[in-house]
Amino acid sequence: MGNPKHTEVSVARQSPQRPDADEPELDDADAPAESGTASVSTEAARALWDELRIDPVEIALPAGTGYTLRAYRPARELTPTDVAERDQDDPFLARRQVTQEDEDDDDEAVVILDDDVAQEFAESDEEEAKGRRRDATDDEDADDKDEDEAGDEEVPVFLSHRGKLLLFRTPESLVSFVRSGAPNDLSQLDSWNELSERVEPADIAPLDEDVYELDLVVENLRGGHDSWDPTLLIEAGEVARDLAYALRLPAVLDMLSAGSSLDNLDEALRATVDGGVGGFFGRRRLKKIGAQTASLGWRTIVGKISAVVDWRD
Repeated sequence: MGNPKHTEVSVARQSPQRPDADEPELDDADAPAESGTASVSTEAARALWDELRIDPVEIALPAGTGYTLRAYRPARELTPTDVAERDQDDPFLARRQVTQEDEDDDDEAVVILDDDVAQEFAESDEEEAKGRRRDATDDEDADDKDEDEAGDEEVPVFLSHRGKLLLFRTPESLVSFVRSGAPNDLSQLDSWNELSERVEPADIAPLDEDVYELDLVVENLRGGHDSWDPTLLIEAGEVARDLAYALRLPAVLDMLSAGSSLDNLDEALRATVDGGVGGFFGRRRLKKIGAQTASLGWRTIVGKISAVVDWRD
């Protein structure tokens, strides 16, 4: 279980006490410089990730918490992860695969009895063929434009291999893997070799927005509308979409697609966070979303993501 990062802890204030006469007071210059050193180390690590455009990510699942890496690049620059082996090992996918028989096309014989009629058919066929070619050209131009736009869109890629997300229990094990030269989907990035040479365990310090607690989502939703944590649920939706795209999980993408019940939940939560009139209507929309339906949907999502995780200790 990941530690909840949205729980506030209040600490009681204590009255300041005078130092004992026998204990010498420390000047500021004599105070330990640990905080300053830690700050410099954090800034150096952040500079590394910003330069290489790769980020450490922490994900908590029911089976435990692990570290991985994520990057965003234009889709045209990435080769999707190969899921052929993963899908072959999935008994549910194998069960759904059915053998389809090829259907023979019935060719109709056309008998032409008159030369004038034959000429008319030929001219009609030629015009129809020209129309099809024009339509095909227009469709190709539209498809090329869509492909160009899709190719420019930045999409997520994780430290994964053959459709499996690689999660590491410790920063040390993650760094050891990066340095090992083992095959993975991030190795196609132009900054990967430099990362493998420079990264240290101390650099594996994800930002707060890169820490995701998927293990808490279902329980939070079961608690009812009044206990729902918008930040927790919104961030869970963001990483779930990223993982579904990068690991090629179409079922998860469908469950979170525009217009779905879980997408409506996400939009309503975002509205409540934004506040104002939109927040008021967002809260009203949340009341109409069934807690049981939402929790069951997210349990399915977390289960599908967990099924494609390769834990590395």
